[in-house]
Amino acid sequence: MAEEESKPVPAAKEEALVQAGKISQWLTENGFDHEFLAPDKNGVEIIKVAADFLLPTATALYAYGFNYLQFQGGVDLGPGQELVSVYHLIKVGDNSDRPEEVRVKVFLPRENPVVPSVYWIWKTADWQERESYDMFGIIYEGHPNLKRILMPEDWVGWPLRKDYISPDFYELQDAY
Repeated sequence: MAEEESKPVPAAKEEALVQAGKISQWLTENGFDHEFLAPDKNGVEIIKVAADFLLPTATALYAYGFNYLQFQGGVDLGPGQELVSVYHLIKVGDNSDRPEEVRVKVFLPRENPVVPSVYWIWKTADWQERESYDMFGIIYEGHPNLKRILMPEDWVGWPLRKDYISPDFYELQDAY
């Protein structure tokens, strides 16, 4: 009986490989460097792009028809890990019951999270990038007005980072 317990158990099924989606295939055909990640539970394609390739890829996606930046935000993967700048794009058109969607993720080092601003492609990135800067400390190069939007200008730290320690006291200056 002890011999049977030590035998390796064969895998029931091999995991199916994730197939690149339509948008990822188009980017590959046109020479845009990216990595295809598994789609989310709703089937939305997720594409990983290096910070250096964000602007060319974003411009290509805009030319492809993704004319609406629905969401831009930040994600902290945990203390000592990367920060992520996320962009959810939609192709809005006439007579579109179910518009195409794609999510672009840019993984950034925690020590120097710098990524180009997409403000010049989608103006809706203005306040969204400012909020990601204010809460996570992600710096959007080329943004026309990158400053705090929710916290006071003299606030120290990035409140939505998972390693952030809240101060015990904050003195309001000129409150009245």
